[in-house]
Amino acid sequence: MKRDYYEVLGVSNSADEQEIKKAYRKLARQYHPDVNPGDKDAEEKFKEATEAYDVLSDTEKRARYDQMGHSAFDPNQQGFGGFGGDFGGFGDIFDMFFGGGGGGGQRRQGPTRGNDLRYDLTITFEEAAFGTEKEIQVPRQETCTECHGSGSAPGTHPTTCSQCHGTGQVKATQRTPFGAIQTARTCPACNGSGQFISSPCKECSGKGTTRKVKTIKVTVPPGSEDGLNLRFSGNGEAGLRGGPSGDLYVVLNVKPHKFFEREGNDVYCEIPITFVQAALGSELDVPTLDGKVKMKIPEGTQTATVFRLRGHGIPYRRGNGRGDQHVRVVVATPTKLTDRQKELLREFGEVTSDQQQMGKKSFFEKVKENIRDAIDL
Repeated sequence: MKRDYYEVLGVSNSADEQEIKKAYRKLARQYHPDVNPGDKDAEEKFKEATEAYDVLSDTEKRARYDQMGHSAFDPNQQGFGGFGGDFGGFGDIFDMFFGGGGGGGQRRQGPTRGNDLRYDLTITFEEAAFGTEKEIQVPRQETCTECHGSGSAPGTHPTTCSQCHGTGQVKATQRTPFGAIQTARTCPACNGSGQFISSPCKECSGKGTTRKVKTIKVTVPPGSEDGLNLRFSGNGEAGLRGGPSGDLYVVLNVKPHKFFEREGNDVYCEIPITFVQAALGSELDVPTLDGKVKMKIPEGTQTATVFRLRGHGIPYRRGNGRGDQHVRVVVATPTKLTDRQKELLREFGEVTSDQQQMGKKSFFEKVKENIRDAIDL
C-alpha cells in the first residue's frame, strides 16, 4: 500500500511550493541511486520521493490528490498514466535540481584543449610607461615526455572502451511520468574518454600530462596600464589526447609612483614654490619620466596654477607620440621667520595694497564695483 505523499516528503498538507521543493531536494540528495550505488532500498525511497514530488509540485495534480488520494492517478480508474516501470529517468530531475549532480553530464572525448592560465605580474610605474621584459615562472600541466600524452606505458597503446565503444557515454531509454526519456551518462569504465588504458604510464599515472614549472619571457609593451591583460597563445596547460594547449593571460599590477599620478597617457605632479619665486618669476628643474627639465615660472604666478610640459607623458601603446605632463605649483607659506624677516614683510605690507598682494581685486573692491554698476543702471 502506498504511503501518503505528504508523509513521504515529511511535510504537512498545507505546505507551500518552496517547502515541498526543499523537502524533495533533501531526500533526493540522500537517496539518489548515484549516491547509493547498489542500494535497492535507497533506490525505492528515491522513486517514492520523486513520485510524491511530481504530484505535490503540480497545482492541478495536487488538487486531484487532495480530493481523491492515490486513486486519482490509478490508470484503471482515471485514465492517467501510472508511475510504474523504471524510475531511473528521474536522474534528469536530479540534474535539474542539482546541476548535474547525478553524473549525467556529457564529457568531451577525443582531443581536448588545455586550460587557460592567469599570472599576476607586478611592475613599476616606469616599466609600464616605457615597456619591459620579464621572466616569469609558471606552474602548469605539460604533455608527458614519457608517453607523449597517450597515458599508456611505452610500447603499449590505449584500446577502445568495450562498454561505450569509444563514445565516452552509455545511453538508456527509460520510462517516466513524462514519457520515454533517453538519458546519456558518462561511461563509468573509461570515465568519458572512450579509451581504456591497461598499462598506465608510470611517469604521469595514465593522465598524459605532468606538472612542471615553465620559465616564460613576457614582453610588456610601452604605455601599458594597471589591469592590462596580456595574452600569450599556447602557453597555458597542455591539451589532452593531442588537443592544443590553452593560453596564458598575464594581468599587470602597476605600482603607484611616489611623485607622479597617471590619467590616460598624461601624468600629473605637484611641486612647491616660494613666495619670492611666484612673485618675481623663476626657472625650476622639474622631475619628469625622462629626467629633470627646465620650466619657467612667470612673474606673478598664483598658487594652484597648472603648467603643461608637452610630450613628457606616457607613450601611446598603439601609435606614435606621448601624452603630456601637467605640473601644478603651490606657493608655500614661510614658517619660523626671524625677526628681520618679519620686519621686512611688515614693511612690504605697508607699501603694498591688498590688490597687489592678492594679485587680483580684493573681495571688497569687487563688492564696491558691483554697487557702482547697479547705481549706474
